[in-house]
Amino acid sequence: MEGLGQFLPLILIFAVAYFFMIRPQIKRQKDEKKFTEALKKGDRIITKSGLYGKVVDLNDKDNSCVIETMAGRLKFDRSAISMEMSKKLAAPAKK
Repeated sequence: MEGLGQFLPLILIFAVAYFFMIRPQIKRQKDEKKFTEALKKGDRIITKSGLYGKVVDLNDKDNSCVIETMAGRLKFDRSAISMEMSKKLAAPAKK
């Protein structure tokens, strides 16, 4: 029983780290993967660097997409698309 008492604080630290750091990160990665897989032509998106555009073409072979902007068409990796900002752009305006 005394041996368990010595390791209890260490076990608690790992449990707290799992529930507050590791688990939310895994959930976010799954959500981002679903978002990138659900992209389709015509979606309005924002890249992580702040570029606004509309998806024109999706390439599953190299996991890229072509985005049409005011300046022309640009090819980006799907991982460069910001999930949070794109969802805010697609959300209806509040009255």
